Amino acid sequence: MNSILNHNLFFIKEHVGMFKAANNYDIYHPDTQEMILQCREENLGFVTKLLRFTDYKRMTPFNVVIKTLSGETILTVKRGISLILSTVEVLDGNEKLVGTFKQKFFSIGGKFELMDAQEQTLCTLKGTWTSWDFKFMKGDIEFAHVSKKWSGIGKEMFTSADNYILKIDEKVPADHPLRTLILAAVVCIDMVLKE
Repeated sequence: MNSILNHNLFFIKEHVGMFKAANNYDIYHPDTQEMILQCREENLGFVTKLLRFTDYKRMTPFNVVIKTLSGETILTVKRGISLILSTVEVLDGNEKLVGTFKQKFFSIGGKFELMDAQEQTLCTLKGTWTSWDFKFMKGDIEFAHVSKKWSGIGKEMFTSADNYILKIDEKVPADHPLRTLILAAVVCIDMVLKE
């Protein structure tokens, strides 16, 4: 696991643009304001590109690769066609399965189970339907929080509505697969629940 994933704070900035089919993001370290990772969805098929501009956008497959600035692949987040509920795979830089997300049926605001490679539930991603506010929980324990609310130094630097902050709690150990799954889930929230 790359040491960048041991950071506890990430600022995710979505690329915006008219007629944008691909999902692309840059990830910054909010304290230093330096870009540390790039998330790109490359090699989209023609049909997928067309469907991204329709009401079927949430059903289209995706394959987002997260890399360091030097080009090293950290993880890949991918899903096939989704008719009702999404199951998303997360692979490490060596294409080895780290875990999956399984969307829950009838959840208000969105809900995913984050599961390891052996399909054991590590935590649940719960959201609110009224805002962009998500928590990674196991029972009463919060492992991470994703929000568009940010009042630190990043507020002056990043002002687009398509930006958000991920804060991973220090109780998540360094080099634990849950860190990889949490970062990958931030991409899933945007593409699966909030598009």
